Formats: sequence, C-alpha cells, structure tokens
Amino acid sequence: MKRRILLVLAALALAFLAGGQLSAHAQTDGQKPPSAPHAQPAPWKFAVSGDSRNCGDVVMPAIAGRVRQSGALFYWHLGDFRKMTGPDEDIQHQPEHRAAPLSEVAYRELAWKDFLDSQIAPFGSVPVYLGIGNHETARKTRPDFMVQFRDWLDAPNLRAQRLRDDPHGLDPKTYYHWTEDGVDFINLDNATEEQFDADQIAWLEKTLRSDMANRRIRAIVVGMHEALPESLGKNHSMNQSAAGIESGRRVYADLLRARRTSHKRVYVLASHSHYFMDGIFNTDYWKQHGGVLPGWIVGTAGAARYALPEESAQARAAETNVYGFLTGTVQAHGNIVFAFERVNEPEVPAAVVARYTPEFVHWCFAENSAAH
Repeated sequence: MKRRILLVLAALALAFLAGGQLSAHAQTDGQKPPSAPHAQPAPWKFAVSGDSRNCGDVVMPAIAGRVRQSGALFYWHLGDFRKMTGPDEDIQHQPEHRAAPLSEVAYRELAWKDFLDSQIAPFGSVPVYLGIGNHETARKTRPDFMVQFRDWLDAPNLRAQRLRDDPHGLDPKTYYHWTEDGVDFINLDNATEEQFDADQIAWLEKTLRSDMANRRIRAIVVGMHEALPESLGKNHSMNQSAAGIESGRRVYADLLRARRTSHKRVYVLASHSHYFMDGIFNTDYWKQHGGVLPGWIVGTAGAARYALPEESAQARAAETNVYGFLTGTVQAHGNIVFAFERVNEPEVPAAVVARYTPEFVHWCFAENSAAH
C-alpha cells in the first residue's frame, strides 16, 4: 500500500514538473510576461552662447565657472571671439598693455591666442566647440581661422564623424556636426555674405537626410552665428545680403521639412545680435511660409550689448544688458528644455578681477552697452 502511494506521488510530481516546462516553453514562444518598463535615459545638459569680443576676457571665465558647475557635457561658442577691427577693451586693460597701447598689427597677432588663453582655458576639461562669426573674417580670413583653430575643428569625435560621412573628408571644415546620445548637433558657417554656399547646403541636406533615416537620432540642434532670415532680429542677420536671404530661407525650409517628415524635434540657435531672445521665428513671414521653428539668439558672452528690436515684443522672452549663456537640458524622446542662465558681476573669478582691476570689471557690466 505504501509503495502504491509513493508511486502515485512520484507520478504527480513528474506531471507537475512537465507542466512547468511546457509553460516555460510557451512563454519563450511568444507568451512572455510583461517586461518591466525601460528606464528613461537621464537628462543631460549642454551650454551655448556667442559674441565674446570687447569684454569676453572678463565675462567668459565667469560663464566657464557656471558651465562647469552645471555639469554641462560641452560648451558651444557661436562665433565672434575678438573684435579684430581694433583692440578689444579687455586687452587694452591688461597690465602689460595699459601703459603702451597696442598697434592694430600687434593686436591682431595676439588676439586669437588671447581668446584661447583667457576665454577657453577656464573651461578646463569641458569640451568646447567653436563656430565662426563675421569678426573672425574681419582683417583675417577663413583659412587663417582654420589654421589657428584646427585642433578644435579636427577634434577626434569630429574627425571620426566626418570620415563616417565621407571617407575622403580628410580635412576639417568650418561647418561640421557631431552626435550626443540621440541628438545631432550641426554647426553652420554663415560668417560671410555669400554663405551658405552650394557646397555647405549640399552637405547640410545630406546630413539632414541621414538624420531623418536614423532611428537613433531623436532631435536636431542647428547652431550658427547670424540668425536665419525673417526672424524678429532680421535687421542684424542673414537678411543683410541677397545670398544670405536666399540660402538662409532654403536652410529654414530644409529644417521644416526634416521636422515634418521625420517628426523629430528641431531647434535653431544663433548669436550675432548682442542680446538674448527666445522665439525668434515667431514672425508673420514664417507663419505664412511653412511654420515657426523654436529659435534663440544668445549673443551674450561679453560683446557690447545692443538695444532690442521693436519686434521683440512678439518673442517668448527677450533681454538686453545681460551676459550669460543658454543651457539645453536633453530629456527623453529628444525634447530639449532651454533656459537662459544670467552671469553677474560677483561671479567673475577673483584672479580675473585682480588682472583687469575692479573698476574695469564693473565697467564691463555697467557700461559696455549701446542699449542705455
């Protein structure tokens, strides 16, 4: 009797185990239990501004300090590093030049090195990307710029991206792009009146086609010095030349098409005008010609501040007589939240104040303006 009971129990145990295996096989054949939701990527930041002539040697170290504190992945300068048409006020107030003013020739020989030493070095280990502005081609040339800043234009990640795009692209250009965690950052060159030229437009349109087809790219951020045409700041933008209007409108239409076709987020950044503005394409022209792209002007890194245009009332936000930078916080699905970070006089590092004197530092914050 006991033996019969044991045999029955053994048979039941085998049946239970077999059923469990069948259940497991059924799950692996398409009846999987609901998986835990995928963790969303952690938000991360980048920082951007432009126009650091005049007082950039005072303001940029303060910006660098704030960028480092923010944990931003990189800083992007949209051009106009130094005045170039004559000595910047900050260079004139360096101890070695106060007693003996620089000649224009001597100034131009040291201006870009001064930019690297005084404005870029304070970023330390934070990567810096450099755009080109109209003042980089004032008294100097685009080839001069490419020689001086080749190490930045040919950084390892930029070189790798360039060669992936074109195995024959051995030499860097003033326009380029790189990707960070699903965002493609595109740096354009509109520093001179004939831009964008045919080669740059062909490159951009090829890049946008690749972005539209790439499922890993969730957002596109395009930066340049001058704002694209028909913005709220059109009186100081690509509208100043016929070639700029034609090519700039084409680029804007390309960006609209990329957004409409791929449903990816597209953002447009510029400097050139020395103020901050959010919503620069909220104009009747773009409302009637395809739509309004999110756009910002952030020419607030040290240059003499400009008065806001009358049209600034149509912007989401606008300020002048401020210094600072724009942060972009990249969230899930390519959404980027932008915020203007104002930099104030007390944030200028003590060593910078000592070098330039408290009086000059105060002048930069109180008087370096055409918008009084």
